[in-house]
Amino acid sequence: MTSQENADLTGSLEQARAAYLASEWRAAYTAFKELDDRGALPPGDIEVLAMVSFMLGNVGEMLGAQERAFHAYMGEGQKLPAARVALWTASNLASRGKFADASGWVERGQRLLESTAEPSVAHGYLLMPQALRHVMSHELEQVVSVAAEAAAIGRQFMDRNLEALAAQTQARALLHLGQTATAFRLLDEVMLSVRAGDCSPMVTGLVYCAVLEGCYEAHEVRRAADWTDLLVEWCGCQPDLVAFTDQCLAHRSEILRLQGEWNSALTAAQRSHENVARGSVAAQAHYQQAEVYRLRGEFGLAEQAFEQVALKGGEPQPGLACLRLSQGNEDAAVASIRRALLESTDLLDRVRLLPGFVRVMVETGYLDDASRAIGELAAIAEQTRIEVHLGWAAQAAGVLFLALSKPVEAASSLRKAMEIWQEVGMPYELALTRKHLGQALLVMGDEEGAQIQLQAAKGGFVALGATPDALAVDWLSAPDVQPRPFGLTEREVEVLAKLASGATNRAIAEDLVLSERTIDRHVSNIFTKLGVSTRSAATAQAIRNDVV
Repeated sequence: MTSQENADLTGSLEQARAAYLASEWRAAYTAFKELDDRGALPPGDIEVLAMVSFMLGNVGEMLGAQERAFHAYMGEGQKLPAARVALWTASNLASRGKFADASGWVERGQRLLESTAEPSVAHGYLLMPQALRHVMSHELEQVVSVAAEAAAIGRQFMDRNLEALAAQTQARALLHLGQTATAFRLLDEVMLSVRAGDCSPMVTGLVYCAVLEGCYEAHEVRRAADWTDLLVEWCGCQPDLVAFTDQCLAHRSEILRLQGEWNSALTAAQRSHENVARGSVAAQAHYQQAEVYRLRGEFGLAEQAFEQVALKGGEPQPGLACLRLSQGNEDAAVASIRRALLESTDLLDRVRLLPGFVRVMVETGYLDDASRAIGELAAIAEQTRIEVHLGWAAQAAGVLFLALSKPVEAASSLRKAMEIWQEVGMPYELALTRKHLGQALLVMGDEEGAQIQLQAAKGGFVALGATPDALAVDWLSAPDVQPRPFGLTEREVEVLAKLASGATNRAIAEDLVLSERTIDRHVSNIFTKLGVSTRSAATAQAIRNDVV
């Protein structure tokens, strides 16, 4: 090779590296790929090509480049860098479910490390596939232990990439164990390092997405909102970026929905699932759409979106059960939310399901089940001390107190929930809690206070576009509407009216398109609330109190 050719290669390599440092991914890829095709890339730059390929969404090319980097290092006798690449490759494969291939790369890396006497940062990377295996097996204590050891090795050798990846893995396991204070201290520290630019671009994106997922799983709304904004900003500075943008949009859609910006949430969710065919990201995006449609009363669109959640491998509960309840299909609502809660063993997954479970159980008359669920929800909230969990627990308790004809206790719990929803900025939950508080005040005879809360609730629902809830407030606010005595629900009043007309339980079930067992439960609850034991006594009590 002539001196001019060497100079040209050096110049091209410098241009490729400059494009990489400037996050110009397409230009960097073109430059590195041309040199790679000519066999002119050193092992370290083949590694960089792998990262650039990943940033452009070319996972297959990333894995191919990592394998070439491994063999290039081995050809130069550089065992430790080769081991590091082997273990990176193993982690990338394992995260995509290719566990057999990942295991082979772990063996390669481990064999190389066994041949070197001195400890190295590669020993920390060796632990990451092991931590991932524990994650997949839901062995959370082992995840914490292994990831903490890897993070310590990262700090020892000042490898910020390893330290950040291991620390966020440790923190997310701690979140699922309910050790939220320790977990968020770790995540806050990780984000300081990422924001300072201490990590490679690929690790920066991976950590951003992983930390955000942890916040969403734990319902830490304010951190999630702040860090979503940072991820959006980071992605926006890289026009060529493909990796992470789908996750970014899916996370963004949930924050927008919770903040009450439903049109923007629909747009973000649509853009996200258009770019990814399956998996958790697609399921999450469809779920956000389904919830907006449900709350707007667009039940047909909600049904289609929830179906897509299930087809993409996601869990459509608790939203689907709430949709069935709105459609009047109590049996399906009860069966589906029970199934989801029975299958759930993870703390954060259960706390996500429990508020919807309580709503369905209260509205269908399973008050003992609702009470037990509220007890569990309150215990989790007390353990995590996360604001949203505390708000859900207080709101659920208030709803149950209403059903038990305890308006004073209901009002106290609901006011606590309102303070939280105002603090975290969740307008739908705030409006819903105001509606329930208005109901409690009506029962207590505070007509003026009730109307203040009900009108505020309606204003919130109208601003959001939550038409079914706004219509429900209209009904409660009507001058000729009195609070139902004895704590009867709307469904129970409907059943009692048919009971008073002389209809049998079977006839009522057929008329309301419900199972006879469901009607039996409603009748039993009606007898309990009215303090009677016969149909004739229930009818007499209802007539005396103008219930029907």
